[in-house]
Amino acid sequence: MTRFLTAVLTREDDAYVALCPELDVASQGAGVDEARANLTEAVELFLECADASEVAGRLHSDVLITHIEVQVA
Repeated sequence: MTRFLTAVLTREDDAYVALCPELDVASQGAGVDEARANLTEAVELFLECADASEVAGRLHSDVLITHIEVQVA
């Protein structure tokens, strides 16, 4: 079965951190492609090893990514 999840990547110093907010699983890599691939592997390993109750407890099905406008002094 294939499931589509969200990957949020941010640059931190010389690396990229990748987060899957639906499961709160993170990984990193030297570049965007590596961080994304490492996150995919981490999520797959989590889903392989975790029991159903842990997955259900961590799974957030409604993750929304949007922009906000803030005033800067």
